[in-house]
Amino acid sequence: MVKKEGYSFSTMWNIRRHTSGSGMIEEILSLGFEQVELNYNVTTELMNTITPMIEKQQIKVSSVHNVFPFIADKDYDTDSMMLGFDDLEKRKRSVALLISSVDYAHRYGAKGVVVHPGEVPFSYNIDNELKRLMREHGKESSEYRTLWTEMIERRNELAPIHVKRIQESLETVSEYITRKNLDVKIGIETRSRCNQIPTLQEANQIIDNLQGSPVYLWYDIGHGMLMDGMGLYNNVKEIKQMKHKVLGVHIHETVDMVDHWCPYIHSEDDQTFDDFLEIIDAAPIKVYELRAPCTEEQIEASFRVMNQKLMEMRGN
Repeated sequence: MVKKEGYSFSTMWNIRRHTSGSGMIEEILSLGFEQVELNYNVTTELMNTITPMIEKQQIKVSSVHNVFPFIADKDYDTDSMMLGFDDLEKRKRSVALLISSVDYAHRYGAKGVVVHPGEVPFSYNIDNELKRLMREHGKESSEYRTLWTEMIERRNELAPIHVKRIQESLETVSEYITRKNLDVKIGIETRSRCNQIPTLQEANQIIDNLQGSPVYLWYDIGHGMLMDGMGLYNNVKEIKQMKHKVLGVHIHETVDMVDHWCPYIHSEDDQTFDDFLEIIDAAPIKVYELRAPCTEEQIEASFRVMNQKLMEMRGN
């Protein structure tokens, strides 16, 4: 088991297997990681045994994932309108929750907070339906194209107002970070559903409009692969143009429109993921974010392949 120096590992992988926070962290340490990303399912109870490990420097926290720690409120879960709510009070609550996540990041020495900013609302899960149509009929089918057109027209119509609200919300949080002189940055994450914000272009717009603030892109590689596969944006081309705006990366790959698999291993594809090595190498925070079925052996094999390719890319 090689040490994964410079890399972090998300608690997404093993949080469902543990009732003890310290046990969850010890399992991640056994993989060779010395840093962890505390994801949005980490509860206050789990933190009771993780906090002493942080204080004793047994583990470093690279990042926390908003909303942190976990709150049992569907209005503010990972798939909601969040910073772009139409309702002003809900939007204020979302801002307050993000500020709380920032405070926790600062307390634990984390340099980044991962944020799902929002979405264009639909009356049902249109993304799920589109993916079903793609699997059953294909991307070029009339069934898929008809619903895709309906989705993209509504998205194009409503996204600008949500992007504006998200930007204003992030500005409030940025002012708080600056006022408190906190060494914490915000990373707005590329998302896994086609109606969610931001696309890479939307992220670019928000970051440019907030130039000078601690707001950057959190590039989720597998999510980018998903959205490219659905036709929302040109993932590889656009991310390479934004490389200097990336705070962190979530490292995983998408196989058959399912994400969070081990790069190179589950796809058995030795080339496609190479497109992202340059982005991973440049990102200040690098986090493996994998689903529970990934085994220790697969994680190790994936890291070895990727690390070897990165060394060759650098000329080492």
